[in-house]
Amino acid sequence: MNRKPKTENRKPSLRIGTRGSKLALVQANWVKAQLEERHPGLAVELVIIKTSGDKLKDVPLAQVGGKGLFIKEIEEALFAGEVELAVHSLKDMPALVPEGLMIAAVPPREDWRDAFISNNYARLADIPPGGRVGTGSLRRRVQLLHFRPDLEIVPIRGNVDTRLRKMAEQGLDALILAAAGLSRLGIIHVSRSFLTDQEMLPAISQGALGLEVRVADTETRELIAFLDDPVTHAAVQAERGFLARLEGGCVVPVAGLGQLHNGILSFEALIGDLDGRTIIRDRITGAPEEADSLGRTLAERLLDRGGREILAQIFGRPVC
Repeated sequence: MNRKPKTENRKPSLRIGTRGSKLALVQANWVKAQLEERHPGLAVELVIIKTSGDKLKDVPLAQVGGKGLFIKEIEEALFAGEVELAVHSLKDMPALVPEGLMIAAVPPREDWRDAFISNNYARLADIPPGGRVGTGSLRRRVQLLHFRPDLEIVPIRGNVDTRLRKMAEQGLDALILAAAGLSRLGIIHVSRSFLTDQEMLPAISQGALGLEVRVADTETRELIAFLDDPVTHAAVQAERGFLARLEGGCVVPVAGLGQLHNGILSFEALIGDLDGRTIIRDRITGAPEEADSLGRTLAERLLDRGGREILAQIFGRPVC
């Protein structure tokens, strides 16, 4: 996928659509710097776009539409030709990309783990029964309750600073946040420990960026091709194939992690019910070239083992 540097740029400028949050700007500025270094003379501009997810700050995502709320307006700007490139946290993207758009590059993944943050306890296991843990994620809620049904899970949304403030204001014993976001923001001092994949399987594509363009814009696709990391791309392709088969999003407690070792792609995933009593989990391996089909195959396996009934209850309709 990687290409040699171009000796000249036919495109004099490139506009990147991004949310205006501190984390989104850090991510977009990283892409901007990479492009300007790789293509001297290319003028890269950030275009800040406010999304529906940014406007609905205190409402649980599961109640207002889930993942797509953070990208809808940015994709509209792509379609309208107002920007040439969108930089997303890939975990915010629904599994299906609108026709005419594509994820053209996935840079190397940041830390995929979830971080445990607490002023009083070093690990999740140290919190006493009845302890209060804050998270806005159904995925985290389900896994926390599965292993620690004695905890109270408190819904919490907002950027990292807001969540840290709410932890103090609401007297929470701990927060669970994505390690990648903390790392990119340089807020590494707050993490007391990191949850293992056995304690907390991550969100689909957690820690990865998705660079989205118009399919027909071959010039922009060529400009950003060097940013694609085949290892990360294969891993998240399996994860997103799994999500696509399950029709999943923020309203569905699913998790998955693809990893490439010695040329073999390993993908582990789970489906859980909303109260955390039941978690169906399995793993599959295969060739990186089969990433999407591996994800879909594992989804079928989990559906057949009880996932179909769980999703039917959540969706309020039968699941094929």
